[in-house]
Amino acid sequence: MTAWIGRTLEAAEQVVVAPLRRLAATLDHDGAQWPPGMLPPLGHWLFHLPDAPHATLGADGHPAKGGFLPPIPYPRRMWAGGRLRFLEPIPIGATLVKRTTIAAITEKRGMTVLTLRHDLSVDGVAVIEEEQDLVYLPVSAPTPPKPVDRPPAERERRMLADPALLFRFSALTFNAHRIHYDLAYAQRVELYPALVVHGPLQAMLLMDQALGEGAVPTRFEFRARSPLYAGRSFTLARAGSDAWIRDDEDTITMTATLA
Repeated sequence: MTAWIGRTLEAAEQVVVAPLRRLAATLDHDGAQWPPGMLPPLGHWLFHLPDAPHATLGADGHPAKGGFLPPIPYPRRMWAGGRLRFLEPIPIGATLVKRTTIAAITEKRGMTVLTLRHDLSVDGVAVIEEEQDLVYLPVSAPTPPKPVDRPPAERERRMLADPALLFRFSALTFNAHRIHYDLAYAQRVELYPALVVHGPLQAMLLMDQALGEGAVPTRFEFRARSPLYAGRSFTLARAGSDAWIRDDEDTITMTATLA
């Protein structure tokens, strides 16, 4: 797999407002809490979307491995975390150039971690630096989550992870991974008890909650800790620079840091 490290892919796309209106609707507000005329933090995830032909999708709904990404043999995959620096504001209407590099492929404890580096720019000026961790795993029943210590929450918001929320986010990000909408597949093939809430959706919810509270982050780091399942309520919590999501069984499903 080391031969894949260093491979790059570049794409350019104009930042338009329509996906942002749909994101605001999915997050249940009108977008007024976002910087006017600018792409909100993490809004770049709605652009440069995968556009593999339908016939090339794998059984899980993802584009088949072995194109740009290496053919890692484990069948289960997830967006496990990331680290971002927001360097400059991105105006609506700008042409956003994204250069993706395979930065590392690491084997650890029966799984493979693929780290991608994304460098985004406008008119040659760097605007976002991002590292994205994708985890590949064998299919097995979910293991009990490890406890995660969090400080007492200063602010909280209760939400419901219903299937409509998952469907809208899948549509926004052109994500056909079947664990987010196909209950029979999620349960019978990947052995989850219910539909799985997207990792990037959880990260966006934490970011959006912070923006609504007046935060202006220049850095954001997040890590998936345990699956969050549809049909259950969950809590967005924040204390200072720490943010996290807790499900209705008090399991921490994602942690994040804003600075």
